[in-house]
Amino acid sequence: MKAEESVILVDENDNEIGVMEKMEAHIQGKRHRAFSIFLFNKKGELLLQKRAADKYHSAGKWTNTCCSHPRPGEATEDAANRRLGEEMGMEADISKAFSFLYDTEIMPGITEHEYDHVYIGITDVLPVLNPAEASAYRYVSMKDLADELNAEPDKYTKWLKICFEKVMECHRKIF
Repeated sequence: MKAEESVILVDENDNEIGVMEKMEAHIQGKRHRAFSIFLFNKKGELLLQKRAADKYHSAGKWTNTCCSHPRPGEATEDAANRRLGEEMGMEADISKAFSFLYDTEIMPGITEHEYDHVYIGITDVLPVLNPAEASAYRYVSMKDLADELNAEPDKYTKWLKICFEKVMECHRKIF
């Protein structure tokens, strides 16, 4: 992580209220804008990534296709498309599905307090992983993922578990 990376601080309605260095925002638990992308193939399977082993939090855990934060002055959808290319080496048509707020300690001293914008897309394009971001990928049915989240929750990121039911509702409407 670069020291100069900043996040957009927001209120409970996603109105911008400031900017803060990313790590400091996570240490202080400040609410900031984020996004999560869930890409499905045409069979309805979700593309998961396994976070790289040297990520500063949630390393080695399975999570949604891509997630990050927009830069100050950057539109959230533009940031989502940028990071999809940077992390997964992909482009896809994505659409905003919903937003949610969450506030959870990821590990001692690191809190994710995010206003998270969720984007969904469908593509059969295969990822070309950036090894600094993701160490593996796999496709999984939503039923199998639900079973895995119940059986082995520690293998998955907290934010994936928090928004899973809403993603499942979106999946049911699409597939």
